[in-house]
Amino acid sequence: MKTNWLLSSSAVVMGFLGLAGTFLPEEISNILGIDPLPITKVIMQIIGGLYLGFAMLNWFTRSARTGGIYNRPVVLGNLIHFIVVFFALIRQLTEQFNFIFVILIFIYFVFSVCFIFVMRSNPFTNDVKKSV
Repeated sequence: MKTNWLLSSSAVVMGFLGLAGTFLPEEISNILGIDPLPITKVIMQIIGGLYLGFAMLNWFTRSARTGGIYNRPVVLGNLIHFIVVFFALIRQLTEQFNFIFVILIFIYFVFSVCFIFVMRSNPFTNDVKKSV
């Protein structure tokens, strides 16, 4: 599996969410129906910073060999993030329906499945075979 597109696209998605969380915490709180208290805005900005950091990690490792034992911490970190947030969004969707959650659930499910495949893949199967 080619991982360049996977790490690039996850970096773009996380970067978008990180920028939104960092610079638009009050607007996001209003969309989700949460009181925009000062502590809520600070937590939203902290989470935005975490997303931006993860986006930079993915962006700068996108061209490195990934899969199997190579870059396992990056793959495992992404996998855990996407699976945990996927289940958290499903739980939230059962309590309160919001179309934004449905879109995010789909995105997080696709990334979860892709990172599962990367974790279990052999990066050498993507290399060009050398003739003897």
